[in-house]
Amino acid sequence: MSDQKADNKKNNNNNKTILQILINNLSLHRQIKKRTFKKFTYSGVALESLLDLKEEQLISLLRCRARRKLRRETPIKHVNFLKKCRASKAAVTQVGEKPALVKTHARNILIVPEMIGSVIGIYNGKVFNQVEVKPEMIGHYTGEFSLSYKSVNHGRPGIGATHSSRFIPLK
Repeated sequence: MSDQKADNKKNNNNNKTILQILINNLSLHRQIKKRTFKKFTYSGVALESLLDLKEEQLISLLRCRARRKLRRETPIKHVNFLKKCRASKAAVTQVGEKPALVKTHARNILIVPEMIGSVIGIYNGKVFNQVEVKPEMIGHYTGEFSLSYKSVNHGRPGIGATHSSRFIPLK
């Protein structure tokens, strides 16, 4: 009898140690499996560094069409738009609050790192579409984020669409 009790105690101790090992492994696994976020880079330059770049350095990072546009004289309308974006971002008082909407009809404004975080209203010919500028938008034009047309949904052909449609009764 005493031998069985001793064996049971050993088994219980072994079971406890196995359970402890499993629990430790699970907790380690949970600690290791923390989600990591990919840092944004544009042409190999981190976002924080992009904000500190001078205009000439930024131009050298952009693609050829954007480089050409920025090397030429910037219209006063685009400069005023950037000033309004700066002002709306500066007016934000609380952390996590979004800046005021800055509306524009200009669809050919190039998005630069300075505009990141701004909320802009881009006119599409009918309404101002509200867009929050994100880092991935750098080097694109504002018009790319506010479509000026509605995509076509093709349905059934109507009367007169084909020669066989002559035989379709009107009612």
